[in-house]
Amino acid sequence: MPRPRENILEKLILDLKKLQLKHEPGPVLLCFTCDPYQPIDEQYQLTRKAIQILHSYNLNVMILTKGGHRAKRDFDLLTRRDWFGVTLTNLDNKLSLKWEPDAALPGERIESLFRAHQRGIKTWVSLEPVLYPEVTLEIIKRTHDFVDVFKVGTLNYHLHSKSIDWHKFAVNVKSLLSELDCDYYLKEDLQKWL
Repeated sequence: MPRPRENILEKLILDLKKLQLKHEPGPVLLCFTCDPYQPIDEQYQLTRKAIQILHSYNLNVMILTKGGHRAKRDFDLLTRRDWFGVTLTNLDNKLSLKWEPDAALPGERIESLFRAHQRGIKTWVSLEPVLYPEVTLEIIKRTHDFVDVFKVGTLNYHLHSKSIDWHKFAVNVKSLLSELDCDYYLKEDLQKWL
């Protein structure tokens, strides 16, 4: 059974004290290599406590999750300076369960984005890995009204990536995002195909 790191909040405070002395930091990302809203966090609520600590140091947060409704628990803490984001790779529940086991289903993640936007929280979507380019374009079409920024990458280190026309996708996604007047960031691995 997973357990949280020992003394993680105390370590966070020590890091923040050191950071305070160095410079004015940007937003703190929670989290690109793990998920801040794993089921275990329902018990420990470490993400909620971390947000409170970060805010006490006058830092804003940028959340990235596949946790869906679990994340809504902390919307009351998020301000207009904070960001709430989800990773979206597809819209099909069966494919989602295959590619992202234990993650919230796509509809649930999209609904939490919408709720965050309604509360005045800035929203973003990480569109990576791109599994099916046409689905990624459809995600943008369905969510652009309540997403402030899209970050788009590719699919790395997987055989399926060789079957994708990355140049065509890069051109199509950039064109769609521009046409819809969306703010976006194309990651280097996708930009190289333009």
